[in-house]
Amino acid sequence: MRLAALALATVVACTAPGVLASASGSTSYSSGYSAVSSRSSTTAPGVHRDSHGKIARDPRQTNAFKKQHPCPSTGKTSGSCPGYVIDHIKPLKRGGADTPSNMQWQTEGAAKQKDKWE
Repeated sequence: MRLAALALATVVACTAPGVLASASGSTSYSSGYSAVSSRSSTTAPGVHRDSHGKIARDPRQTNAFKKQHPCPSTGKTSGSCPGYVIDHIKPLKRGGADTPSNMQWQTEGAAKQKDKWE
């Protein structure tokens, strides 16, 4: 029985991140976070950032989106769009493309709600 428990603890330790098992059969848990900032490990690979650490955006892509999808409130294909923002369907920080095919118009209220959980 003790051997089975040790084998199970070993399997759990190998498959569950943050779980550590010792030879005595006791199991301990860690948070999985280190004292070192984990910010760089949560960014998508290949995401280019500017000198301030923000994701670099291409204004030509935003302009191309506006030309293909006029502002819902004014119908204009350039300039500001009152009450709306351009949203990336798949967030840039999660590897989404900064291209018109990954953009949509979103109300400012909906954008604030989305930003809370994104």
